[in-house]
Amino acid sequence: MKNLLLLLTLLFVGSYICAAQGNEGRRGQRLHAVKAAFYTKELNLTVEEAQKFWPVYDPYFEELKTAKMSIRNDALKLEEAVLNIRKKYKPEFLRVLGSEQRVNKLFVTDLKFVEMLRAELKERRRKNRDNN
Repeated sequence: MKNLLLLLTLLFVGSYICAAQGNEGRRGQRLHAVKAAFYTKELNLTVEEAQKFWPVYDPYFEELKTAKMSIRNDALKLEEAVLNIRKKYKPEFLRVLGSEQRVNKLFVTDLKFVEMLRAELKERRRKNRDNN
């Protein structure tokens, strides 16, 4: 039953992400699908929670991305901007996720996902180096 629920969640989130992507390439769609699966598993999202989560998470993520692009050279300003964005979205995430603990886990999951991507990229580069 849990596997069926996870599969349905992933299908729903995948279709939502594909619809939201517009003309973004396949790589972006695959990355978003991997991200959706990772977050769904880490946060133990139900189908209903996922339906409410992604419409809140997407603008939050876009604001983070914009801040990171515009404040690259000042680490302290960037940390402050990230903190302010998290504070801004925390009430919405709390409404969707239902507890402070799960909201905090979301912020940790953001970091874990980036670490996972970096490790994967490092491994792929190592493999390419070894093959050449």
